[in-house]
Amino acid sequence: MPKTPPVFAFPQDLRDAQVALLETRIAYEEYAKGLPWSAESMPAWQAEKQLHGAYQPSRPASPGYTEEQHAAVARFRADLLILSTAVDTHPFWETVDRERLVAARMALKHAHEPADTEA
Repeated sequence: MPKTPPVFAFPQDLRDAQVALLETRIAYEEYAKGLPWSAESMPAWQAEKQLHGAYQPSRPASPGYTEEQHAAVARFRADLLILSTAVDTHPFWETVDRERLVAARMALKHAHEPADTEA
């Protein structure tokens, strides 16, 4: 029988901050997929083939980020810093026993998911 995860009474503002952090991180990761591989303009390169392997690392030339892309990345990073700080320093954590702190933090990451009602 699967172990039942611990239940914690997370305050709504902490739950909201955690969801906002998750959503912002997902949006940033999606945005970053479309960015050039280097933030700065870089020439193409190809490394030597490594001994005992067939893989030969290489990268095409990178135009670097545009000013708009640099600004968007900076906004995402600032938002992520603010949200992660709000979650990590929330007063709720002072009410949790030290032995249960890791379990509580892990439970918060899944608190937004619908409860599994299967028996």
